[in-house]
Amino acid sequence: MEKHEFKYGAGASACGRAIAGVVGSGDLEVLLEPAPAGLTTVRITTSVDGYASVWQAQLDRIFNGTAVGPGGPAVAIEINDFGATPGVVGMRIAQAFGSIAPAAGARP
Repeated sequence: MEKHEFKYGAGASACGRAIAGVVGSGDLEVLLEPAPAGLTTVRITTSVDGYASVWQAQLDRIFNGTAVGPGGPAVAIEINDFGATPGVVGMRIAQAFGSIAPAAGARP
């Protein structure tokens, strides 16, 4: 079992909390809550050892790209993984973000 932490720039604090997925065979859960403006933190606990670079690449695509980007809401995310594929990771994070209200003044 490994634990990882990644940090990304962000905009205003998110407005709400969310949960997506379940910990189970080949899946994961994403717990999302507001964080202070300017910083998103992602903490991962995974049953799969040796994949830190894969996690880094997947999260970089999400938080430095067009999916959430540096201006996205500031959140603290906890991911509990049981061997999910990168596609499932992206889908669960998108589900969590999709279920929170946009920050005041944020673009739709």
